[in-house]
Amino acid sequence: MSQRANAARPRGRDQPDRRARGLTVMAVAPLAPTAPLPAAPPAVAARPQGTTPPGPPRWRRLLLWGAAVLLVLAAAGWLWRARTAQLTVRRAPVGTGVAEQVYGLGTVGADVQSSVGFKIAGVINEIDANEGDHVKAGTVLARLDARDLAAQVAQARAGVLQAQAAVGKAEADVASAQASRANAAAMAARRQVLVKHGFASVEETQTNATALQVAKANLAVAQSGVNTAEAGVAAARAQQDYAEATLANATLRAPYDAWVVARTLNLGAMPVPGQGAFTLVDPRTIWVVAYVDERLAGRLQVGQPADIVLRSEPGRRFPGHVARIEIASDAVNEERLVDIAFDRLPPDIHLAEQAYVHVTTGVLPRAVLVPETAVIGLAENGGTVWTLEHGRLAQRRVSLGPQLLDGRLPVLSGLPDGAEAVLPQAGLRVGRAAVVAKDAAR
Repeated sequence: MSQRANAARPRGRDQPDRRARGLTVMAVAPLAPTAPLPAAPPAVAARPQGTTPPGPPRWRRLLLWGAAVLLVLAAAGWLWRARTAQLTVRRAPVGTGVAEQVYGLGTVGADVQSSVGFKIAGVINEIDANEGDHVKAGTVLARLDARDLAAQVAQARAGVLQAQAAVGKAEADVASAQASRANAAAMAARRQVLVKHGFASVEETQTNATALQVAKANLAVAQSGVNTAEAGVAAARAQQDYAEATLANATLRAPYDAWVVARTLNLGAMPVPGQGAFTLVDPRTIWVVAYVDERLAGRLQVGQPADIVLRSEPGRRFPGHVARIEIASDAVNEERLVDIAFDRLPPDIHLAEQAYVHVTTGVLPRAVLVPETAVIGLAENGGTVWTLEHGRLAQRRVSLGPQLLDGRLPVLSGLPDGAEAVLPQAGLRVGRAAVVAKDAAR
C-alpha cells in the first residue's frame, strides 16, 4: 500500500504543473463492480472409444424397413404387370398395286436440235420466222440480198447458150468434113479407073489420094470439135448449177418440221458462213434428260412407263416412257443419264425447264409396307421385323423389295400365314401378348 500511495502522490503533484502547461486533466471515475459470471455447465463424461451412439428405438427401425419392402414389392409388381400385360400394337399397312418406282431429276431438252444459218456471206434483207413459230420443212426463214448472185446465174445461163451454139457449129463442121471426104473419095476412085485405061497420069492419081486423106483428117478434127463443144456445154451447165445453188443459199429454209426456239440475227446483219441465225428443234423429239442414281439405274429398261412433272406445273403429271439410256454415266455425281420421252407433248413446253421423273420399274399386286426404322439389321435386301402371331409377339427374318419413293420397304416373303407385321414401339418383347389397335391401318 505504501508503494502504491507513494506512486500516486507524484501524479497528484504533477496535476498543477499540467494545468499550468495548458494540459487538460480528466478525472477517472471508479469502475463499478462487475456482475458475477454464470456458472459453467457440468462436464459431460466422454464416450468410451469404440462405442456407437444409441440409435432410434427398435419399433421405428422396423417401420422403416417395412415401408422399404412394401415400396420394392409395389415397384416389382408394377414392372411385372407392365411387362406381362397385353400390349396394343399398330399393324403395318398392306398395299395393293404397289408401284416400284425410280426417281430422277433433269431438264427438258430435245434429241434433234439444230443451229441453222447461211452457207454464204451477205446482208440479211428479209426475215420470215420468229421465236415460237412452228414451221414446215422448206419454209423460208430468212433471205440475203442476192442481186449479184442473180446476175451470176443469168451470166451462167448465157454461157450455156453459147456453148450449145458452139456444139451446133462443130456439128456443121463435121457435116462439111464428111462431104469433103466423100468428094475426095469419089475423085480418087475415078482417077484410079482413068489411070488403068491410060487416060490419067499417076501424079494426078496420087494427088487425089492425098486429098482423100486430108478430107478424112478434117472430118476427125470436126468430130473432135463437136466433143469439145459438148464438153463446153456441160461446163456451162455446171457453172449455171453452181450459180443457181449459190443463189439458193441466199434463202434460208427449215430443214425439217421444226419449232423455232431462238433467233439470233436481225435485218441488216452480215452473217459469215456457218454463223447460226435460228435454233430449231424437232418437237417430236422433245424429252426430259434425267439423272438417276447409279444404285437405282440397274432397274431401268427402255420402254418402261414414267410420269413427268414439270416444275412450272407441280400439280400435273404427264405420261411418258424411257426412250433411251445413255451409255456414258456422270462419274462425278455417280448418276446415269436417262432420256424420258413424252407420250403426248404438253402444249406449253419450255426447253431447259427443270422436271422430275418417276419411272415405274414394277408393280406388286399386294405387299406389306414397313418403314425402314421397323427393320432390324437391314442388309442384302432383308432384315428382321416384329410380327404378331396367334396373339403373341415374335420376330421374323423377311425378304424386302426395293425402297419405295415414300421411304417404306415392301415385304416380299418371310411372313408365316396369319402373321402380321407390326410397327415399332416401346414394350415389344418376344412372346408378349398383344392385340392390334382398332384404328390400325390395313
